[in-house]
Amino acid sequence: MNNTRATAARVLAPVLLGESTLDEGLRRAADKAEPRERALLRELCFGVCRHFQELDALLAPLLSKPLKARDADVRALLLLGAYQLRCMRVPDHAAVGETVSACVALQKPWARGLVNAVLRAYQSRSAELEAALRRWQRVSHPAWLLDALEAAWPAEIESLLAANNVPGPLTVRVNGARTSRDEWLARAAAAGLEAHAGTLAPDAVVLERAVDVGELPGFADGDVSVQDEAAQLAAGLLDPQPGERLLDACAAPGGKTGHLLERCAGVQLIALDSQPQRLQRVQDNLDRLHLQATLVVGDATRPDDWWDGSAFDAILVDAPCTGTGVLRRHPDIKMLRRPAQVLEASRLQGAILDALWPLLRPGGRLLYATCSVLPAENEGTIEAFLERRPEACVVPVGLPFGKHLRHGLQLLPAIGGHDGFYYALLQKPPH
Repeated sequence: MNNTRATAARVLAPVLLGESTLDEGLRRAADKAEPRERALLRELCFGVCRHFQELDALLAPLLSKPLKARDADVRALLLLGAYQLRCMRVPDHAAVGETVSACVALQKPWARGLVNAVLRAYQSRSAELEAALRRWQRVSHPAWLLDALEAAWPAEIESLLAANNVPGPLTVRVNGARTSRDEWLARAAAAGLEAHAGTLAPDAVVLERAVDVGELPGFADGDVSVQDEAAQLAAGLLDPQPGERLLDACAAPGGKTGHLLERCAGVQLIALDSQPQRLQRVQDNLDRLHLQATLVVGDATRPDDWWDGSAFDAILVDAPCTGTGVLRRHPDIKMLRRPAQVLEASRLQGAILDALWPLLRPGGRLLYATCSVLPAENEGTIEAFLERRPEACVVPVGLPFGKHLRHGLQLLPAIGGHDGFYYALLQKPPH
């Protein structure tokens, strides 16, 4: 048990320093952890990141001075201890005792007294400390992000914050080229999995509890893939047709690539990404799904380096963004993102649109997508692009849900439902 807490501290330390993401750290740690330890490891690490602003504020008054960067693992241990005391059904004596013991596993026995004293002080002063939390700390969002969300979605802010602070459900996409949703639901029930059909996407299934992908019937054979319901809308909105030439820009990890091919196998699809190792994940997904695409390493903002000169009938731009629509799945985003990155993302998104628009044939369509809920990366990016390219036409997204904006469709994360996502469908004039 104490080793698991020490492992969690090692995973969290580089996240606290802004040097790594939670996914990267857990991927490294999972290879060394015992299978029975992995669930606790994930719960501890995700929990601390999800509630970081609260936990950090609660502990700050209990430290005479901030810990040095080289002791980020000790800081992580304190956060882990507070999370167990505050949010988990771990007996208080075990939460404190096991966390203190983890100092030895971290080869920092000197920290045992500090960790014990701080956690005991938290126990005795928790009511006082909780009462002193400021709003952004109570809702566990950085102040700049809370301000941005309240400005963008004042009527929905409480439900949005609540959705961000609970785990998202395990949602899968049934491969319609191999089976039907009803058939797969029957197989899931036979395997003892409780699940129900999604409400937004025709191939979506939501499971009542998260399971390892190996427990999903037919996963290894390509019958089903893990993909949020909001992300599953992309293939239908782009609506690939037989014989068309498609570009999936920023394709990794390949979820939408696979869905486009499942929906219409008779297309020529180019999957583009700037990093070879990320493209390997696309290839792995396609291999499992028994599908084929042409994978190209290249920068979407520099098509002259990779484009063969043949125009595309349709382009999917699943643009790099701050990920504010998927905070519940990647809570470390709240710790790692800074306000300047929103503007940086918007500039990159605009550069990608500017570079890829000339590659589209007359009459072709381009679907712009992000997993963000910040207008600057969504409608703001599209409005700026339309000022530069007034010939582009925004096609209304005819779906009976979400927030239909002047330009595009915004989905906000829903508890027990879909993630936050934005879509805008653009069409080039036919002549």
